[in-house]
Amino acid sequence: MSGMDDAATPMSDGHDWFGHPRGLTILFLTEMWSQFSFFGMRALLVYYMTKELLIGQAHSSYIYGIYSSFVYFTPLIGGAISDHWLGRRRAVILGASIMAFGHFMMAFEPLFYPALATIVIGNGLFLPSLASQINYLYAPGDPRRATAYNVYYVGVNLGAFLAPFVCGTVGELYGWHWGFALAGIGMMIGLLTYLGGGRYLPRSDAETVTSAAPALDGQTAAQTRTAPGTYLLLASVIAIVVIFRAAYEQSGNTIALWADSGIDRHVGAAFQVPMTWFQSLNPLMIFLFTPVIVAWWARAARRGRAQSTLAKMATGGFVVALSYLLLASVAAWAGPERANWLWLVLFFLVYTTGELFILPVGLGLFGRLAPRGFAATAIAAWFVAAFFGNLAAGGVGSLWSTMTPATFFVVTGVLAALSGALLLCLVPWARGIEAGADATLRSGSNPESRCPS
Repeated sequence: MSGMDDAATPMSDGHDWFGHPRGLTILFLTEMWSQFSFFGMRALLVYYMTKELLIGQAHSSYIYGIYSSFVYFTPLIGGAISDHWLGRRRAVILGASIMAFGHFMMAFEPLFYPALATIVIGNGLFLPSLASQINYLYAPGDPRRATAYNVYYVGVNLGAFLAPFVCGTVGELYGWHWGFALAGIGMMIGLLTYLGGGRYLPRSDAETVTSAAPALDGQTAAQTRTAPGTYLLLASVIAIVVIFRAAYEQSGNTIALWADSGIDRHVGAAFQVPMTWFQSLNPLMIFLFTPVIVAWWARAARRGRAQSTLAKMATGGFVVALSYLLLASVAAWAGPERANWLWLVLFFLVYTTGELFILPVGLGLFGRLAPRGFAATAIAAWFVAAFFGNLAAGGVGSLWSTMTPATFFVVTGVLAALSGALLLCLVPWARGIEAGADATLRSGSNPESRCPS
């Protein structure tokens, strides 16, 4: 393991793409096709169960909920496997192959349940192993690292934006099985993109056993001493983000219901906006707004006015709370009448802005503070918040039929504001831990930051 003693070398060779190391573009495109595959299949899933397999609505919803939850749970196991045995590169390749196979299995009705399980297993290996490579594209102290996860997050949402239009349209017009096959093809394109761009990614020859290696230098010992505080901080952030997601995840649930029952979707006299179109606003705005917000943060950093990570996340919680309170005001003002659809567009504008301050920033926090040898596991732990958050969102969503829309949106706004307040309380603690981690990286070595020869 002589590579562990080498000096850190940034992945950039002076020929960056779009201001970041080339590897980030490869990871971005791989994730984009992965999400195209995932969300393309998900857009068809409930319709396929109810219309093709003739499964009852309640049973279909139950299957959908279990599937969606475990998509975010298996990465915790897959991340540990990646860190201790497979390594990130092999885990990505194996996970992507398994996911593609699962999507193709969906084209055959008798394989429905095994196909869902196959996709969940593949995603468990793929999801944390891909994102955990971002941190190793940058030299210690590189200021671009703070915004890299926001750029990566665009890939997630670009794929999510395109998938319903492509896979959904093909599945609806030409048959559900063709839509699933197209999702599988998208996953294969993502895998080929990753393999083709491998020379721009962190090398993996020493990445699987670092956690089991004895302490070789002061950096490893220092990380061991500070690990308990780091673990406690990350666990606290997960718990708070679960509260945030209980409000955030209503966009695909109760917000969709209100788009149907509480919004006047007419444009002129002849056209009515389909209610499903509003769900594309969030990923579209993420794609459009991320460059603006990243540029704003970069400018603030150059002036020495950058917010800390937890301060950004707290801001995100408060902004999402504001978006729900906006809807509460609109619903209360409209009363029994339908509100204009432009209010819902404004909601998604504010909501998406808040999301960009918290979710990709939180992912970056877990990537930067990952203990040595546990990068994929740390990223997987971040997605555990999505697992429990989706379950909590279901419980909150069940209150929809017991309240007026205005009251319900106040409740969700309060939850988002509570998450912002709790994150704000962690700012001084997190600032000290992040500063210590950055100092350790600057003074130590990082073998996984080296370009492959």
